[in-house]
Amino acid sequence: MLKEGLVATGFTARDKAEALPKLLDLVGERLSPEHRALVLEALIARERVASTGLDNGIAMPHARVEIPGDVIVALAVSPAGVPFQSADGKPTRILALLVIPTSQMQKGIKLLADAARLLSYEEVREGLARARTPREALEVLRSHES
Repeated sequence: MLKEGLVATGFTARDKAEALPKLLDLVGERLSPEHRALVLEALIARERVASTGLDNGIAMPHARVEIPGDVIVALAVSPAGVPFQSADGKPTRILALLVIPTSQMQKGIKLLADAARLLSYEEVREGLARARTPREALEVLRSHES
């Protein structure tokens, strides 16, 4: 589901509030302007409930939204890190965005779990941190998927 156009290396943002719309910029035309607004609102609402910033420099912002289509996944790697109110208080360097249409809930939950599992491996996180291009980032993920 993840393609080069949905991956950013060298991602920068001053904080979570700036990072969320920039992550949505990665999905581009996969969302109409009105759906993008709904998704951003849902992401912000989800972050108010509890931060999706996890340990080990990972954040997994996600939202369930009443929109048509398939799950949308994007990935950003931030060498400098983004303050994301993570569980361990450290900057987030890997941001995995999931936009989950309500009609695709089961698939979205499985993808969220798969992404969390994959990013739990230190060698994956380190490989992503070293990736200079989207292609390199995808190669890291693909080499560890199985």
